[in-house]
Amino acid sequence: VLGWDAAGVVRAVGPEVRGFEPGDEVFYAGSIGRDGTNAELHLVDERIVGKKPASLDWAEAAALPLTAITAWEALFERLSVRTPVAGAAHALLIVGGAGGVGSMAIQLARQVPELIVIATASRPETQAWVGELGAHHVIDHRQPLARQVANLGIGAPAFVFSTTHTDEHIEQIAELIAPQGRFALIDDPKTLDVVPFKRKSVSTHWEFMFTRSMFETADMETQGQILSAIASLVDAGEVRTTLTERFSPINAANLKRAHQALESTTARGKIVIEGWQ
Repeated sequence: VLGWDAAGVVRAVGPEVRGFEPGDEVFYAGSIGRDGTNAELHLVDERIVGKKPASLDWAEAAALPLTAITAWEALFERLSVRTPVAGAAHALLIVGGAGGVGSMAIQLARQVPELIVIATASRPETQAWVGELGAHHVIDHRQPLARQVANLGIGAPAFVFSTTHTDEHIEQIAELIAPQGRFALIDDPKTLDVVPFKRKSVSTHWEFMFTRSMFETADMETQGQILSAIASLVDAGEVRTTLTERFSPINAANLKRAHQALESTTARGKIVIEGWQ
């Protein structure tokens, strides 16, 4: 069964569950090792579940978990964006700022007051979107990135987070990133030549939010804690849902429609299917 993100009500808990009880409203991204959320009932490990933000409806909450965890882990665990790189601009470039992960990454990065956030987007509507989410600067990923970043006049950024088409931008990223900078990616490029990073001693970090649940790592409960932090930020008005489209009801036709929209590569934010017939 496909599907990851979901929000719903706890129906039952196992004998060793301590953090939740029947009736709790929750949200989660699930695990690759279990059936997905395109089903009415889901079996989820409590360590990767969070209480649903009280200020959001079900669809708004369901849009958050996978992208929020991915962005959080990439920024605060892999890239350590709160920790400056000596001599570099305390700035983060997000390649693919209008997608689901990019949209969350912009907002979470803005929780670090001194961090300058640069996001890429190529169409007027997506450029407006990333600006609304809080990007300080917006550049076009269809044009050479290095020149555009240089023209901002802020210096070489310490951090780059690539969410899509990394293989198309890797040479430009190697040119624009600061010496001893940190680079993270989440996509699956067919080839990835990181040798140009060597002369700058740039560290490269993969982010895959299912790693903790796949391998049941010792810190697996961190993802539940991240979701709790996200819920607090949402309810405080610091982070907004990235839901942009709703399809209803949950059926095969709307699942197909949603997948087609995602495969078009022009979607911004998140698409959520809601309501069982």
